[in-house]
Amino acid sequence: MNVSHRKRLMKRNMEAYALLLPNLVLFILCSVYPMIWTLKYVFYQYGGIGTGAPKWVGLANIMRVFRDEVYWESVVNTFVYGFGKVILIIPLAFFLALLLKRQTRFNGMAQSFVFLPTIMSSAVMGLVFYLLFNAYNGEINQYLLKLHLIKSPINWLGKEHAMKTLIITAIWGGVGNYMVYFIAGLQQVAQDALESAKIDGAGRFQTLWYITIPMMGPILKIILMLSITSAFNDITNVMVLTEGGPNNSTMVMSLYGYKYFFPISASESVIPQYGYGAAVSVVSAVIAGAVTLLYLKASKKLDDIY
Repeated sequence: MNVSHRKRLMKRNMEAYALLLPNLVLFILCSVYPMIWTLKYVFYQYGGIGTGAPKWVGLANIMRVFRDEVYWESVVNTFVYGFGKVILIIPLAFFLALLLKRQTRFNGMAQSFVFLPTIMSSAVMGLVFYLLFNAYNGEINQYLLKLHLIKSPINWLGKEHAMKTLIITAIWGGVGNYMVYFIAGLQQVAQDALESAKIDGAGRFQTLWYITIPMMGPILKIILMLSITSAFNDITNVMVLTEGGPNNSTMVMSLYGYKYFFPISASESVIPQYGYGAAVSVVSAVIAGAVTLLYLKASKKLDDIY
């Protein structure tokens, strides 16, 4: 390798590194540093600036997490919320993709309409659903009363129905995103295979079950991963609609850790507990990571099908 070639190669590499540098800096500042900070304060008792120096407590915060009944209730709520969301949003998104996959003007408008909630602010979406499901003057109860489907207003944000309301809100806000993924997957299905199945006398359901769905294995794997991870990270809707209540019946892991960094209501302690919040976040991350690993192991079957 001559000198001029090495200089050209070095120049090309420097250009690539210069383009990557802003993303690398942001990744370090917004991801790596917060993770290191969180791991550090797991072993300290600290309430933030103005509350004194951090106090070393060792594994006390971690032990407190394992004794915290409310936290483990939030873990169960997270799994209920995630399971309810996944088993409803995936079939619905797939059905909409099948219905709107053809490139027509009407389908294009319908796709945009379904996808629109995805680009809305989660806080705004939560506020809209709060107004819709309000027990006293919400639009949902008003319509149900006019149609004589109910005799008295339903407390949609009460303990009995709050989790259902959260799942409905999550489905409305995310189904358009998954629909787009499914449409992209359907467009990649080999037409030759579909035509061969039709010639062999396969019906629509048989073609869908034995040809289309198996050939969509890779995209289905991605969609399931996104839906599972988003279920662990959903926090805004819960915060706006219920704040984890009533009686912690909708408290999820992400919100439970968040409230120790930033108290979310007047009833909460006004002094943050960074150490305990960090411990909750780390345990929650371990649980989410374990679920992700189990899913990745199980999802290998989709690759084998494909």
